[in-house]
Amino acid sequence: MKSVTVSIDVPQTPEQVYDFLDVMAHHERFTNHYLTGWRYSGPGRGIGSCATVTAALGGVKTDVTIEVVEADPPRRMVERNVSAAGRRLAQGTYTIEPLRTGGSHVSFTYAWARVPLADRLLGPVVRATIRRANRTVMRRLATELARHVSAAGS
Repeated sequence: MKSVTVSIDVPQTPEQVYDFLDVMAHHERFTNHYLTGWRYSGPGRGIGSCATVTAALGGVKTDVTIEVVEADPPRRMVERNVSAAGRRLAQGTYTIEPLRTGGSHVSFTYAWARVPLADRLLGPVVRATIRRANRTVMRRLATELARHVSAAGS
């Protein structure tokens, strides 16, 4: 199944964005419109930080384990997502690039590695649903970044 990428430009530096995203608990703040019941394990940040959440999209609920598996501060972070009792395996990649005018361009790509038959059959609908949810994630991320950086500067 083709991957889905969403992005947003924010006024924070790549270092500020990465520092915020590196803390797994911060993700709850901008994804809790469809990811709930956050349960954390492993370190609080960096490779090995992990959360199990309940994803509710398209009228379907499923538990998802999200684990950071790669990190290249302040440019890139990769999460492995396992759900549907292991039948769904995906990778979420945050890419942070500096903007010439200051700030950062933040992209999130969700790429499926293993997909249940039902998801494949409904591929266009699944992709549209993920794209819509993750566009909201990017807008909420921008809001939470502003709050976080403002609070850190106080």
